[in-house]
Amino acid sequence: MLKISDFTKQHPLLTYVALTFAISWGGILSVVARGGFAVNGEQSERLFILMYLAMLAGPSIAGIVLTSVVYGRAGLRDLASRLLRWRMDARWYAAALLIAPLAITVVLLTLTRISPDFLPRLFTSDDKGFLLQFGFTAGLMVGIFEELGWTGFAVHTMLKRRWNILSTGLIVGLLFGVWHLPVVFLMSGTPSGAGGLSLAIFLPVTLLPWLPTYRVLMVWFYDQTGNLLLAMLMYASLVAFWTILTPLTLSGLTLVTYYLIVTAAMWIIIAVALRWQTLPRSQHA
Repeated sequence: MLKISDFTKQHPLLTYVALTFAISWGGILSVVARGGFAVNGEQSERLFILMYLAMLAGPSIAGIVLTSVVYGRAGLRDLASRLLRWRMDARWYAAALLIAPLAITVVLLTLTRISPDFLPRLFTSDDKGFLLQFGFTAGLMVGIFEELGWTGFAVHTMLKRRWNILSTGLIVGLLFGVWHLPVVFLMSGTPSGAGGLSLAIFLPVTLLPWLPTYRVLMVWFYDQTGNLLLAMLMYASLVAFWTILTPLTLSGLTLVTYYLIVTAAMWIIIAVALRWQTLPRSQHA
């Protein structure tokens, strides 16, 4: 009989996905079951926090547990090393932190020529200090706990097994996008989906295209550096500035337009990155 540990070592990505989804989705469903869907005010805010904590528990717990099972103590030491490897050229940090906000800002400001609805949220917010604080706090929490598993284990394992950057990014990115589905649905405020769109449109046109696209870029950075901290900061930057800059008023066609143009902008950046061969590939894989 095949032992669980043997199956895990033979199918590490499948095991990681199953465990991550089970912990995150199971936690979210338990929170919803206790609080129900029809909640308002402070109760709604508490449920939101509990749902997100449950969501974040999945990849972080799965990443650490499976690193121990698949790679042993040496793997845990390597995980810590990749997380604490902060000494590197400042240009890597600058690129990782600035790509998302610059791309989002350029897209939004360009689209304001079509409609004022695209004016960045930060420009119109009445409490810019709170928005910045909330955005950066959320970004750091999400970046640290999500990437501990998604990059720290899933991406790292696929690169070790000689998957290429594009396929690794697209596969992990698609799984990553689907993993977000319960939170997107429950936090959208409508039974139909997000931004006034049905899930049948929102998933293939918005959520699934842009997350895999950004993930491909993140995988390229990780392949070049082997730096888990950099991956965490890169995703934290995306979450923070997506929160700070994306207008809350976008819905329907304007929301679809925004997502698709941001996705196109990211593919342009990816094309440039994949052709950039001036730096040697990392040896971590």
